Amino acid sequence: MKKHEPPKSLSTEAAKWWKKLAKEYVLDDEAGLLLLQTAFEAFDRMRQAQKQINKEGLTIKDRFGQDKAHPLCTIERDSRSQMLQALKTLNLDIEPLRDGPGRPGGK
Repeated sequence: MKKHEPPKSLSTEAAKWWKKLAKEYVLDDEAGLLLLQTAFEAFDRMRQAQKQINKEGLTIKDRFGQDKAHPLCTIERDSRSQMLQALKTLNLDIEPLRDGPGRPGGK
């Protein structure tokens, strides 16, 4: 795998984000790239679940005709959580550096 080339298994959307983060945060070590891949595989799973939920609705009928949450809602939630955890584990600094301690100045 080249330095900023995402795995071929990722969707176009996930690959775009993969490239952006790998380049912006200079992720080129094996562990970092694996965590990034894990994050965006979960992202793709989340998107797949969302697509199906959008088609079928948030609820489905059980065998008794009662509404219940669509089973893919759980997959969507778990995939989002896995993605966020992998990104958190990468410890990306997403806040701009400040000149000194204390609260930022108001505008």
